[in-house]
Amino acid sequence: MSVSIAGVLPPFTPNLWQDIQVMLHYDFMRQALLGGTILSIVAGLVGYFVVLRHQAFAGESLSDVAFTGALGGAALGLNPFNALIVATVVVALVMGVFGERLRGRDVAIGTVLAWVLGLGAFFLSLFTANVSGTGTGISGVSVLFGNILGISTGQIGTIALISGLAILALLLISRPLLFASLDPDVAAARGIPVRVLGLGFMVLLAVTVSEATLAVGALLVFALLLLPAAIANQIVTRPFVALVLAAALAVAFTWLGIAIGFYTGYPSSVCISLLAFLSYVVVVGGSGRIHHTFLFLCTRKEGLR
Repeated sequence: MSVSIAGVLPPFTPNLWQDIQVMLHYDFMRQALLGGTILSIVAGLVGYFVVLRHQAFAGESLSDVAFTGALGGAALGLNPFNALIVATVVVALVMGVFGERLRGRDVAIGTVLAWVLGLGAFFLSLFTANVSGTGTGISGVSVLFGNILGISTGQIGTIALISGLAILALLLISRPLLFASLDPDVAAARGIPVRVLGLGFMVLLAVTVSEATLAVGALLVFALLLLPAAIANQIVTRPFVALVLAAALAVAFTWLGIAIGFYTGYPSSVCISLLAFLSYVVVVGGSGRIHHTFLFLCTRKEGLR
C-alpha cells in the first residue's frame, strides 16, 4: 500500500508540522499510528521484563509459534489471528511449565520450538497446496512480515481491548514480578508465588507477541519486543523508570518507522526494526566507550599516585 501511495504524495520537506498533517490526512495512517502506539506500549512494557528475566529466547520462539499458529489457522479455514493467539498462549504455558528455572528453560524452549517448527513445515505445505492458490496467500506474507498500514478499525478495537487488559494485568503483578525476576529464591522464601507469576507472565508474553505480529510480522516482532527494552536497560538502572523508557522508545521507533515508510515506500515493519537495531548498536557502542574511558582514567590516576 505504501509503495503505490508514495508516488502521489508531496515529498518530505523540512516543515515537519506540514509533513505530519499530510500523513494524518489519510485514514489508514491514523489507524496505523493509533494501533502501532498501543502495540508498542505493550511490547515495551512486557519486553523489559523479558530482558530482566533472561527470556529473550522464549520471545523469539513465540514469534515462530505465532507464524505457525496463523498459518495453521489459514490452512484449516480458521481466523488466523484467533489461531495465532491460541497457539502462542498454549505453547507459552508449556514452556513455562517445563522451563520454570533458568537452568532448564533453554532446553524446554528448544524442545518445544523443534516440535512447533515441524508443525509449521506441515502447515506450510498444506497452505501452499490447498489455500495459497486461491488468492489468499497474501495473508501468510502479512503475518510473516507484518502490515501495520493495513490495520482496520475493527482490529483497533480488538487491539485496544486486549492491550488494556494486558497492561492492567502487568501493572497489578509488576512489583512481585520484579522481585521474582531479580531474585527468585529470596522471593519464594518471602511467600511470593514465583511459579504462578512465571506462568502468568508467559501468557502476557504470548499475547504481546500475537498482537505485535500484526504490526511488524512474526519475523520482526522480536525487534519491537526486545530492542527498546534492551536499550532502556542499558541507559537506566531504576527498574520502573526503565519500564517507562522502554515503552516510550518502542512508540518512538514505531512512529518514525511508519513515517519513513510512508514517505519512502519501504515496508514500515522493516523501518521500525532497522531503527531499533541501529539505536541499540549506537547505545551499546557508546556505553562501551564510556566504560573503557572511565577505566582508562581510573588506571591513569592510580599510576600517577
